[in-house]
Amino acid sequence: MLLVFRVHAIQRMSQYGVGVEDVRHVLEQGETIKSYPEDKPYPSLLVLGWRETRPIRVVAADDTRTGETFVITVYEPTPLLWEPDFRRKRP
Repeated sequence: MLLVFRVHAIQRMSQYGVGVEDVRHVLEQGETIKSYPEDKPYPSLLVLGWRETRPIRVVAADDTRTGETFVITVYEPTPLLWEPDFRRKRP
């Protein structure tokens, strides 16, 4: 998988202390929890994965023509805002 990181993703990775291998792991082993088929120029996905006990969310879009995966943003969900499984926001 060829990853291409947008500036915003790099900024968030630095903010949350998330490395390239963490992102790769989430994209390869994580669970797609939402898809955005209408996103342009490529449909994107929100993927939730875990590094040890740490939840990490990645929004990425695949260019199937070139085989590139564009990493749009990366973040660690805040436990106070999310259900314990980190799939849904708390009411």
